[in-house]
Amino acid sequence: MRKLAVIAVSAALGGCAFQRAEIAQDARTQMVGMSKERVLACMGAPTNKAAEGSTEVWGYDSGNGMQVANISGDRYSATAVSSKRFCKINIVFAGAVVSSVNYSGPTGGILTAGEQCAYAVDACVVKRQ
Repeated sequence: MRKLAVIAVSAALGGCAFQRAEIAQDARTQMVGMSKERVLACMGAPTNKAAEGSTEVWGYDSGNGMQVANISGDRYSATAVSSKRFCKINIVFAGAVVSSVNYSGPTGGILTAGEQCAYAVDACVVKRQ
């Protein structure tokens, strides 16, 4: 019975990760064309800014501080490796509108790439029905 509860909780948490990954992917297309004012309204002030000519890049940090542990071994010994997931977001403006949204860092799992980015871009995205 305990194993069933663990599987149910894992499935529920995994579902949330898939939704966040979907939100992050949607932001990459939906935010293109947004004004600087709209980005400020939905994401807040950037952590850093850089500009070259008419191109400007705003940087944001995103994530929930998730730690992922991988454990391997046999019945006599085990090894564990822990890593932290996060996302660095660069919003690129050409003129006064978003031209691209770029993510870097260990942003998620194999099937949930970008899920850590969703925490910052969530308010900028129209959700799927």
